[in-house]
Amino acid sequence: MRIRTVTAAEAGSVASFIVDESVSWITRERFDKEYSERRFRPEWTWIAEDNEGRIVARALWWGRSDSEHPVALDCLHVLGSVEDRGGLATELLAAGHAAFERAGARGRPQYNISLDNGWRDRPEVAAAVAWRSEAARRAGLIEEVERLQYEWTPEAGLPTPATQLEFRPDSDDETFVEAFKQIAVGSLDIATLRELPVLGAERQAREDVEFYLSCPGKREWWRLAYTSEGELAGLAIPSATPYNRNVGYLGVVPAMRGRGYIDEILGEITRLHAADAAELITATTDTTNTPTAAALERAGYINTEIRLIFEAPAS
Repeated sequence: MRIRTVTAAEAGSVASFIVDESVSWITRERFDKEYSERRFRPEWTWIAEDNEGRIVARALWWGRSDSEHPVALDCLHVLGSVEDRGGLATELLAAGHAAFERAGARGRPQYNISLDNGWRDRPEVAAAVAWRSEAARRAGLIEEVERLQYEWTPEAGLPTPATQLEFRPDSDDETFVEAFKQIAVGSLDIATLRELPVLGAERQAREDVEFYLSCPGKREWWRLAYTSEGELAGLAIPSATPYNRNVGYLGVVPAMRGRGYIDEILGEITRLHAADAAELITATTDTTNTPTAAALERAGYINTEIRLIFEAPAS
C-alpha cells in the first residue's frame, strides 16, 4: 500500500473515486468547484493506492481560499474491500497531520462528519461512522462533540425587534476580549468547557476573538448588548462562511442569564443579515446546549443535520 498526496494532474481521478456510502459523499460538481477556488488543494489531498496503483482510500482536507493550512478534514473514505478500513484511514490521517505540521500548521485540523438526523437508527450509517470515528481517535482527534446544524431562510420571518437591550458597535477588540471572558463562565459550550482549564480565560478569549476576525464576516457587524441601565448583557458576532451568512457567536454574561436576552441577541444577528438580503443564515450549537437550540427554534431556524466533530485536545 502506498500513501501519498496527489498532483494537480490527478485531481480528476480523485474526484471520480467512487464513494459507496452516504457518509463523506461529495459530488464531482462540488469537488471541482471547491478545487477551482482552492478550498481543496493537491497538497491537502491524500490517497492510498494498492499494488496495482488503484486508489482504495482518500482523505480530503478543506480550507478557505486564503488559508495557509487546512481547517478541517472534509471527506474520509476507504473502499469496503479493504480488510482494515479503520487502520488504513488512521494511516492516511497520520500522514496528513505530519505533513501539515512540517509545513508549520499549529495543531491538527478537526474532522467534521455531516449526518442526517436520526443517523444512529440506520445501521449502515452507524457502521460507516464507527470506523471513521476509530480512525479519528487513533490519529489523535480524541475530543468528540455532536452539534446541531440550523438554517434560517426569509420564509421564517424576522424576529421581533429588541425591547430590553440596546446594541452598540465597538471598534476596540479588547472590549470583546473582556466580554468573551465573562461569557465563558458557566458556559454550556463543550469546546469552551474543555479549553478554559487548559488555556486560561485570557488566552481563550483572545483566541476566540482572533478566530472570528479570521472569518469571512465583517468586523463592523459585531455588537455589544447593554441593558437600559447601561450594564453589559452579552455580545453578538454575526459572521459568514465562504458560502453564506452565519450566526457566528452569541452569548449572555452570567449575571444576566435567564431573562430572555438570548432571543434578542439572536434576533439582532438575524435582522442584521436579513437587512443585507441574506437568503440563508446558518448556525450550529452542541446537542447538549438546549437553551441555544431552543432560542434558534423560536427564531425560526430549522435543524437540518447533525455534525459529529473530532478534535485534538487544546494545548
